[in-house]
Amino acid sequence: MSETNRIVIFVYQYSVVVKGIERNLTNLGYGVEIISDPVDLVGKTANTDVFILYLPTEILEDLATQASLAQICEMIQKGGRNLIVFGEKKYHEELVQRVPILNAFDWYDRPVPADMLGPAVQKAIAETGRPKEKKRILIVDDDPSYAGMVREWIKDTYRADVVINGMNAITFLIKNPVNLILLDYEMPVVDGPQVLQMLRQEPVTAHIPVVFLTGNSSKDAVERVMSLKPDGYILKSTTRENLLAYLKKKLG
Repeated sequence: MSETNRIVIFVYQYSVVVKGIERNLTNLGYGVEIISDPVDLVGKTANTDVFILYLPTEILEDLATQASLAQICEMIQKGGRNLIVFGEKKYHEELVQRVPILNAFDWYDRPVPADMLGPAVQKAIAETGRPKEKKRILIVDDDPSYAGMVREWIKDTYRADVVINGMNAITFLIKNPVNLILLDYEMPVVDGPQVLQMLRQEPVTAHIPVVFLTGNSSKDAVERVMSLKPDGYILKSTTRENLLAYLKKKLG
């Protein structure tokens, strides 16, 4: 590691914990600067290797801070820099729904162990300026309009492919590796449960996570879906933000 590696920590409120992070990074040989005004970020991307965002505990109650957070993330992303986010696990999922751009960066639940800090920063530096390879998702749904909508929702974050029936899915997956399958539960001819069974029987596809898409949110319907032991389910009535947050949780 070069001593010229620079880190900027953005905080909404300075604390003893933040000072500890600063001290640990300084001991690791990094040049560290702490700022708390978004205006001070202007021009920083040119000589900063990695940014760290330390989020306040009550951020869900503060719409102004959420708006500021989105602007900060966009500024750092447009500058071609990388960002590490430290936040509370209890509000992670909901905050990502409100500020979807957070999906583009690594999140670490607080408190972050001291021995994880160095590796997290090294990983972020290694990935700075290098486009991440998108994980691949196959959408299987007999409704082309709905499948196309889902693809549009996720295509900026994931590489997304669409097939309109179960047999096409099997054929596609034999030739094309994917990281996750979004599978319509109710389809004509070969339905979702039958497709799942076929996938689990093929060595090439048996390991691929399968998440059912279902339009029925009743308790009985959900229990019936989960009895087949998929890797999860998503209601078709979900929003783009909720879907992206769910996929982020599944795929990282």
